[in-house]
Amino acid sequence: MRLINRKPGRPLALFLALLPFVVVFVAYAIGSDIRLAENPSDKLLPAPSTIWDTAARLITEPDLRSGRILFWHDTTASLGRLAMGIGISALLGLVFGLLIGLLPIMRSFLAQFVAVLSMIPPLALLPILFIVFGLGELSKVVLIVVGTLPFIIRDLSQRVLEIPQELLIKAQTLGASTWVITLRVAIPQVLPRLIQAVRLSLGPAWLFLIAAEAIASDLGLGYRIFLVRRFLAMDVILTYVIWITILAFLMDWALRTLSRRLFPWAEDGL
Repeated sequence: MRLINRKPGRPLALFLALLPFVVVFVAYAIGSDIRLAENPSDKLLPAPSTIWDTAARLITEPDLRSGRILFWHDTTASLGRLAMGIGISALLGLVFGLLIGLLPIMRSFLAQFVAVLSMIPPLALLPILFIVFGLGELSKVVLIVVGTLPFIIRDLSQRVLEIPQELLIKAQTLGASTWVITLRVAIPQVLPRLIQAVRLSLGPAWLFLIAAEAIASDLGLGYRIFLVRRFLAMDVILTYVIWITILAFLMDWALRTLSRRLFPWAEDGL
C-alpha cells in the first residue's frame, strides 16, 4: 500500500501527535542539564523543575505590594484586549466581506483598498496608533483590529464569491431580495469560514497584543514578559510563554469544536 493511502489508527495517531512535544521537552531538559552542569548559576536554560516551581509560585502567591496575584490579573487584562479586538474584527470582517462578495459596486469600491491595507505591516503603525489613540486600552485593541481585519475581509469576501451562482439565481427566481439572499444564502455559507478565519488570526493577534503591551502598558502578559527580561528571569518568561501557548491552543480548540457542532456539514481541514 502506498504511504499516501496509509492512515494511522487512533493509538498511533495519538502517539505521533505527542511525540514532537516529548522530543522538544527532552531536548530542552538535556540542554538545561548540560548548561547547569557547567555553570549552576546559569539563567538561560532553567531546569524544568525550576520552571514548575516558578509557575506554582506565580499562580498562587499574591504580590507583596498590591496583594493581587499578578499572573491572573495579567491574563484577564490580555484576554480582554484580545477578545475585544478579535470580536470587532470578526464583526466588521463579516459585514464588509458580505458587501464586497455580494455587491459588484462595493467590490469595485473596496476590494483593492482592502488589498492594499493588508500589505501594510501593522507594527509599523503602532507609534501612530499611540499618538492618535493614546497609550490606553484603545490603541492596543485598534492594533489588533488593524492587524487582523483586512485578512478576515479578504477571506470572507472570497468565500462569498465561491458561493455557487445557481443558489443565487434560484433565490432571485423565487423573488428573494438582496437582503433575504444575504440572510438566507450568504451568511449560512460564510459563518463556518468566519470561524476558520478567526482561528487563523489568533496567532497574529497575539503577536500584536504582546508588542503593544510590551511598549506601553502596566498590566498584561506581554508587559510582564518584557518587564522581567532585564533581570534575565527566564523561568518567569518561559512560564508566561507556555501559558500564552496553552491559552492560544484552548481558544483554537474551542473555535474548532464550535464550528464542528454548529456546522457539521462544513469541511474543516484545519
